[in-house]
Amino acid sequence: MATDPRARSDAEWREALTPEQYAVCRCSATEPAFTGEYWNHKQAGTYTCAACGAPLFASDAKYDSGTGWPSYYQPVAAGAVSEHADTSHGMRRVEAKCAKCESHLGHVFPDGPRPTGLRYCINSASLGFEPAAAAGS
Repeated sequence: MATDPRARSDAEWREALTPEQYAVCRCSATEPAFTGEYWNHKQAGTYTCAACGAPLFASDAKYDSGTGWPSYYQPVAAGAVSEHADTSHGMRRVEAKCAKCESHLGHVFPDGPRPTGLRYCINSASLGFEPAAAAGS
């Protein structure tokens, strides 16, 4: 498999991801609301890209937006998530992608909480999770 995830072939992506992950990450599909593994997840840790493992969001930036998808007010670090104009489906939105492998994550909306006022509305299928290390470990 290609070392740089952006150089992976379609066949390599299909082999590396589940059918749902492939549909979301590589074809910009959206999982149904209130069905994903992480929409109501509350454990401390870091949410990562399901496709390449890059850190994307810290659990302390996660909040309940009431939408049925995991929502965050900011990425774990500047440059972790890239933003792109999305005019699909007759709408004007901002698409969120993993900056490392360019996988589709979801969309960014300007209706989030302080301190950013942003809502990164993300598909669970595009995420992995690394629990925080236990204290004293």
